[in-house]
Amino acid sequence: MKYFISKATLILSSVLLLASQANAASPITLVVPFSTGASNDSIARVIAPLLSDKLKRPVIVENRAGAAGVIGSNYVAKAPNDGSTLLLTSSTFVTTAATQPSLPYDPIKSFTPVAMIGQGPLVIAVPAQKPYASLSDVMNKARMSPGAVNYGSSGIGSLAHLATTLMEDSADVKMTHVPYKGAANAAADLAGERLDIMLANYSSLAPLLPTGKVKLLATTAPGVHPAFPDLPPASQTLPGYDVDIWVGIFAPAGTSPEFIETLNEALNEISQSKQLARLLEMDGTVPSAMSSEEFAQRVSGDLERWKKLADQHQIQAN
Repeated sequence: MKYFISKATLILSSVLLLASQANAASPITLVVPFSTGASNDSIARVIAPLLSDKLKRPVIVENRAGAAGVIGSNYVAKAPNDGSTLLLTSSTFVTTAATQPSLPYDPIKSFTPVAMIGQGPLVIAVPAQKPYASLSDVMNKARMSPGAVNYGSSGIGSLAHLATTLMEDSADVKMTHVPYKGAANAAADLAGERLDIMLANYSSLAPLLPTGKVKLLATTAPGVHPAFPDLPPASQTLPGYDVDIWVGIFAPAGTSPEFIETLNEALNEISQSKQLARLLEMDGTVPSAMSSEEFAQRVSGDLERWKKLADQHQIQAN
């Protein structure tokens, strides 16, 4: 028996093959929804060449900053789900969704979580000249004088704001929130003793530590963190208290499961690389390796947690 393949079938097969090959070599745009030089941007620029080498495709970092990450996230949510556009963002992705009255995308339905790159605690700092030797000292002052203790954050609805609100709930105290436009401005006022306490990622406070004007009291990790072995966890004072900040990569919803799995495997390997580890260590971030499904569960769990807290305290980002 002889089999005949039509000319049209051969042409169609050739076109599909060429299209597949072209897509395999086409660039991937890794969108960072924050400005150049920010920590997420630095991480993306280390990941890009490593991912390019693994996938044999160019990976280009593109910054689309604004609106607490909403502009860049929306760009990726609306991008084709052909694997050509990815989002690298942080826990801000869920805190923004929890505190913004409306978004141009659905934080769960518009994306497929691909991989968590790393996670780490916030650090808890006070002015060195204030009479606080421990987190308990700050909480006791807040308990004795409701509203007298001021805390700063990088803005209303930021992770630091929500994490400190959770701390107030855990300690059953009331402090006064002073929001700033960015953690650096808050840190400067902490050093100037205009604030009593501040929760932030380590890199925001590190430049002030050598001046002796700011000291660290604890971390928000559930236990002693390997990056901060000399700092006790806040949970020693507030049992069950646990907050961290993560960095992860998302794809538009509907992206091929096969490609998501390929990306997940590649990124899990990259997260353990020496090049990335050196950068993550600077902020006390520990590399992570989890499946896309596990990362999706983490994202939805964080969103539920912060949305509940924001609703309870009527926290709404500007």
